[in-house]
Amino acid sequence: MKHLARYMAEQDPLFTFFGLSVSLDLGRSLMLPIPTRLFDHYWIPYGKLASRKPFQCYGHPNNHVKPIKRMALVGSVALLALLSVGCNGSSFGVLQPNPEDLCKCLPLEPAILDFRHLAKHVPIPNIAAQEIGVDTILSWTQDAFVDPNAPRTGRELQVFHVANAFLQETSVNSADCDVHFEISQTADKNADRVIVETPVDSEFCSARQNAQSELAKHHFVLDSQHGGELPQALPVDILGMAFEDFDHSRGSLQVKTIWELHPAIVTIP
Repeated sequence: MKHLARYMAEQDPLFTFFGLSVSLDLGRSLMLPIPTRLFDHYWIPYGKLASRKPFQCYGHPNNHVKPIKRMALVGSVALLALLSVGCNGSSFGVLQPNPEDLCKCLPLEPAILDFRHLAKHVPIPNIAAQEIGVDTILSWTQDAFVDPNAPRTGRELQVFHVANAFLQETSVNSADCDVHFEISQTADKNADRVIVETPVDSEFCSARQNAQSELAKHHFVLDSQHGGELPQALPVDILGMAFEDFDHSRGSLQVKTIWELHPAIVTIP
């Protein structure tokens, strides 16, 4: 366990700060919180590492730790617990230096933890798009297991256009800075939904800003600290690539498939 924590900390300093797998070597004491749901899209499998509750402390047999070091441990755990309350990357919005500027969002999550990171972060190719509806995406067969390092294959190499859909929810996942949208076939708030995401990558900067400004016209604030369920669904147009995620808590209860359009550009007329 100690070696795992130290390895991950060496791979990315943010691991150490945000407690994704934190090893605080204070004297002879080792604290190893193991959050398995710190963000809403971790691919860390539930197993021995997840057999205990998140942020449970694992102590060294030597209990001779000075009071100030104990205070440091308690403070660290409190900070990690505060940041993870929402079990959603939007909880990290307070850590963004420029929360209003979606093009200056700084990902806090190490890429090593992002499910199929390399497959997600690609440009939308300039090829003919297939016209589909939200119901089409909902009908796609979902795999029981998706390799966390799987490259894009088959349908995921194609571009799709959804001309008629309704935006129900949107927020910024400040952990990876992707803009998260939930869309449905109809404006009904209880309608089944699909997730589409606009990545943090620079080629999508204008798309993120355009969505933000169009939502502002409807008196809805979208930035690293604001977002959520829209009071009323808005008609939207989406262009994006199919992407198969894995089964986990990914949004509202109305999200009914692990298939997404990611990357995607959402246009609000």
